[in-house]
Amino acid sequence: MAGETDLTALLASMNPVLREGDYVYALWPHGKPLEGGIEAAVREAEGLNVVLHRDEAERLGLSYDFVAAWITLQVHSALEAVGLTAAVSSALGAAGISCNVLAGFHHDHLLVPTGQTAHALEVLSRLQQGLVLRGEVPADRDAILSLTASAFSISPVTGLPVDGIPAEVGLLEELFDCDEYLPEFSIVAELGGEIVGHVISTRGAVDGLAFLGLGPISVEPHLQRRGIGSALLRETARRAEAAGEAGIALLGSTVFYPRFGYVPGDSVGVQSPDPAWGDHFQVLPLSGMPDGGRPDGGRGTFRYAAPFERL
Repeated sequence: MAGETDLTALLASMNPVLREGDYVYALWPHGKPLEGGIEAAVREAEGLNVVLHRDEAERLGLSYDFVAAWITLQVHSALEAVGLTAAVSSALGAAGISCNVLAGFHHDHLLVPTGQTAHALEVLSRLQQGLVLRGEVPADRDAILSLTASAFSISPVTGLPVDGIPAEVGLLEELFDCDEYLPEFSIVAELGGEIVGHVISTRGAVDGLAFLGLGPISVEPHLQRRGIGSALLRETARRAEAAGEAGIALLGSTVFYPRFGYVPGDSVGVQSPDPAWGDHFQVLPLSGMPDGGRPDGGRGTFRYAAPFERL
């Protein structure tokens, strides 16, 4: 049976499957006959590289550094197919995941760091749906602002159409230019190369403790309730955790955001800038949060980036 060559079909049906166990790269001793459960081999001028289970490498006394999970893309890709490896490695690279690709006759195989296995599978699942998350770049600004205007054309507070340009558009323009802007926490979602979602988190504080303030978050109206906003929230939390942030604060739905670990700010010692917000002011505590989730052992009031103060 001939392999698939159409990139859209390849991505939609790649079906990533995780193999059991940990795998390593090792240099096979020169002149030693091959033995054991070698899964793949590449001969270079410097010697023969082999890929095998970590337990097998240790049994054979082979040294190694990189420990990987093995993910197989189940789609039967033709050897002459163009774009699958580039699309996969680009999506994983944008998520900060290194990837070593082994191309077989029937399938492509990915070796990713074991500590990033779950994240890699999540990225591949989104890619299978055509969705890619990446950091915002200045060239994205016009598309992001247009997206934000569309997403907030109906007020989330009143449910009625907004007259003129939504306030969130002007806020976002100011956030891009303010001192509290953090480029690594401005994330776009692309579908078929088109920006369809965006979330930004900027520097805030709780009585001197550095914090993140999330918002606005935007998804194209016709694509809402399809997991794009959820993916942006999870990616924000992952990046914040990796950066050692204390937590993320936001103002939003008390039904939606608790699904992602957000709790009322008061419950972790973070008071709302406006008491009228009540439980709609929520916090996601992260590992950088001191004293069991209470900044400085007591209560503090959250302060957003300066552009929020001018709303």
